[in-house]
Amino acid sequence: MAAGQGAGQAAGQGVGQGAGGRVRAARGPTASAVHTAAAALLVLALGAVAVRGIAEPRVALAFTALIALGECVRITLPGDREQAPIGAAGALAYALLGPLRGVPTAHGTLQVVAVTGTGLLLGWLPGLALPRRPGRPHRRPPWADPARRDSAARRLLAVGFAAAVFQPLYNGGLVDRFSPEGPAYGAFLTAVAALATLCDATLAALLRASATGLRFPAALEDELRSLFGIGSAIVATGMLVSLAAGEVGLWALPLFCTPLLLAQVSFRRAAAVRATTGQTIASLARATEVAGYTPHGHARRVADTACALGRELGLGTRELALLEYAALMHDVGQLSLVEPVPDGATALLSCAEQQRIARLGSEVISRTGVPRQVAEQVARLADPCPGPAGGDGPVPLAARIIRVANAHDDLLTAARGRGLGEAVGRLEALEVLRLGRGRVYDARVVDALARVGGQGRG
Repeated sequence: MAAGQGAGQAAGQGVGQGAGGRVRAARGPTASAVHTAAAALLVLALGAVAVRGIAEPRVALAFTALIALGECVRITLPGDREQAPIGAAGALAYALLGPLRGVPTAHGTLQVVAVTGTGLLLGWLPGLALPRRPGRPHRRPPWADPARRDSAARRLLAVGFAAAVFQPLYNGGLVDRFSPEGPAYGAFLTAVAALATLCDATLAALLRASATGLRFPAALEDELRSLFGIGSAIVATGMLVSLAAGEVGLWALPLFCTPLLLAQVSFRRAAAVRATTGQTIASLARATEVAGYTPHGHARRVADTACALGRELGLGTRELALLEYAALMHDVGQLSLVEPVPDGATALLSCAEQQRIARLGSEVISRTGVPRQVAEQVARLADPCPGPAGGDGPVPLAARIIRVANAHDDLLTAARGRGLGEAVGRLEALEVLRLGRGRVYDARVVDALARVGGQGRG
């Protein structure tokens, strides 16, 4: 459907791991409940179809093939969301399918679910047959991938919801009062599609919050925001196919799904650009370590801590991604120093020197092609946190988060250097940050660090 993403790891292993995309928390009862409900619905639907038989087999076969094809050409969206736009549009179109070439259809809700589920399962088969590339890890079957299971469960439940609203009204003759060519019928389809999309976004937010630790309101905001991208194209295509099928029959499937396929190509190119940006960020993040200006793994640890704080403070996926980029590159300005700071601990330097390093780093970052907000966040890292900071305005929350995360790792490194144990070092670092709470460091962020550390995620 429409909406829908560890400390000590080297930054060169890839960008996006701390922002809640690839690093996944233990899956709780929410995911299990969604998967169980989807599986039970599919079993019920398949059983009903087996008993009653298939209505309009040729139509069911065409939509099954379309959904399976969509699963074979999935794309990865920002926030590490996987989506099958063609399959999602095809499933929605079948759920909202009324007349076909002017002849009423009678497939019903459970057959919609059965066709969608069968298409999903068939779409998983080609991935199992592909040979493993040399040097690549063993390919997991699709049902062993949590993201694929989440996507399939959401699709079944959201499509089932759309069909449960539309099909009984259509088969019961209540929709006959609307002319298929009139605006009222289109408005009715739009309302059903909007409700199904909201259902899908809610399920996606629940699953994402369960998997990443992101707060549900922030996760829901992310999913709703994603609807303005390819999500809107999926819904529009599904509605167009269902409407056009009333006039041109099954030719509506290739006719209106081809533009969506072209849109997928554009999204793939955009993903390639994002991958290049990620490689640039990873290289810059490692530059200070290779040059000996910062300890090994410092940038990655700061990024992980910053992202944990961002999730605790309710940042969405996009904001977390920008935060992670800035955290990984926050020490780039140290490359301008003649002599490295001992242990790279910029938190122990004077405020003026910290600001100078931050500004220099921001100038370097602004020339790398990363989003403008990243350079702005790095430039403001060392600015005083309380109140407006001169003519530059309030310090961005991301900059305040990174400042606390950086100081936390610097203080921990210093504590280890004095031979203190990990637990004692963490308590000492937190106490130092609390002494600067509201004056040097943002009070909300320090409090969030205390909560995150207490949960073992800091």
